[in-house]
Amino acid sequence: MPYIQLEVIRNYPYAIKKLLAKRIGETYSSIMKADQNRITVSIRELGEGSIWRCGDAEPMPAAIMMCDIRKGRDAHTRTVLSRALIDMCNEVLGLETDQLNIEFTQHSGDEMYHQRLGGFSAEWSTEEGSL
Repeated sequence: MPYIQLEVIRNYPYAIKKLLAKRIGETYSSIMKADQNRITVSIRELGEGSIWRCGDAEPMPAAIMMCDIRKGRDAHTRTVLSRALIDMCNEVLGLETDQLNIEFTQHSGDEMYHQRLGGFSAEWSTEEGSL
């Protein structure tokens, strides 16, 4: 953990997705004080007309990022991360302002098993930092 899933309505070249995944990993690690080796990013290209934001007017094309993270970060830290990720996705992917929403689901460390790291995650603590 974390598992960061971005769902978009366009297709992007491999190099752009790789660049975005790298920048998401670096940004997440820095802001959330987490080991980059724990971060997984998926970019799902669902195609035009696949994601809509509803409201009083007509639905508008949207994008969504789901962040499954370990518990422990306050709302201010998650806000800083959200703003950084939105700015990054708008820049790298050319998303429109107000197109991307971010949602967090917080888990205890023992809800994510990392084969590469040899077991379940520890609970997050401010001492973890980026290893």
